[in-house]
Amino acid sequence: MAEGLRTVEALLDSSLRLRGVLTSDALERTPRGHELLSRINARGLEQVRVSDAEFESAADTEQPQGVLAIAEQPERALDALALPATGRLLVLDGIQDPGNVGTLLRTAAALGATATIVLPGTVDPWNAKVVRSAVGHQFKHPPVLATIGELGTFLTAQQVALWGAAADGVVAGREAIPAKLALAVGNEGNGLSAELRALCHAMVSIPMADDAESLNVAVAAGILLHVLRPTA
Repeated sequence: MAEGLRTVEALLDSSLRLRGVLTSDALERTPRGHELLSRINARGLEQVRVSDAEFESAADTEQPQGVLAIAEQPERALDALALPATGRLLVLDGIQDPGNVGTLLRTAAALGATATIVLPGTVDPWNAKVVRSAVGHQFKHPPVLATIGELGTFLTAQQVALWGAAADGVVAGREAIPAKLALAVGNEGNGLSAELRALCHAMVSIPMADDAESLNVAVAAGILLHVLRPTA
């Protein structure tokens, strides 16, 4: 489910199959909303029109913008993922806050990661709050569900190094960075699971002020993806 002008615009721009749209009069009260409605009508999408009050009861936000779209969730298999010669992957291990997962997907897309791999214990990347927080980036940047075992098999077959983000790691950027690299970030309170840490080839950290305890997981992932980006 995609809600809000920007998210539905991103959905229309994607290759995902739309099943239908719920709209209210609020959508036509801004030029941007009017333009979006014209795009919906031009696509010939099935549309249900309701009152603003009825829409508010169905919406998942406090200030709904009068448009909600339903699309088919894509099936993406890890073994079908094609990683370029200098590719980057983001791995989410037990991330439980939908806002963090959405921001992580958005950040991974912005910093050029090929895909984000979602391990068990992480909130559903198609959760409505995740979709809203990611502003539709997962419509083009594919979140891929996998077990830790499947991840290990894939990384070995594709010759991808796995580095984990942890406070006890080496400062990122001080060691040679592999051409193919997956960066794993862990649960907001507990960090990486022991099972995933056992798969990691190295642990990396971010230097911080002595009185700083930690960073938000999405902020940390963004910094590390930038530092560990391909040089060529």
